[in-house]
Amino acid sequence: QVQLVESGGGLVQAGDSLRLSCTASGRTFSSYAMGWFRRAPGKEREFVAAIKWNGDAMHYADSVLGRFTISRDNAKNTVYLQMNSLKPEDTAVYYCAAQRVPLSYSYTSLADYASWGQGTQVTVST
Repeated sequence: QVQLVESGGGLVQAGDSLRLSCTASGRTFSSYAMGWFRRAPGKEREFVAAIKWNGDAMHYADSVLGRFTISRDNAKNTVYLQMNSLKPEDTAVYYCAAQRVPLSYSYTSLADYASWGQGTQVTVST
């Protein structure tokens, strides 16, 4: 099992930027795709972005495409989510997650992930 700790959330205004970080420990970070998900009040947890274990492929939800960027530093066991042009509808608890099966090419759905962080709150005001 891997332990994940997110940081970087906060309260910002619409149009601002934030960068979330998630540091992993407990297993070989570079063998696992990493994802970011979010849960808005009253809604189900949804996919935001994912990055392949070696960082050469990224996937995004349509709602964040062009505004958010996922990246990773395998030397630091850390994955990032750079969020630009934030909107009030981006308000949610953001979770990072580690892939269930190493080196699998399936990593864009909830079921692909087995380890989750505690979440970090992002609030975007108008």
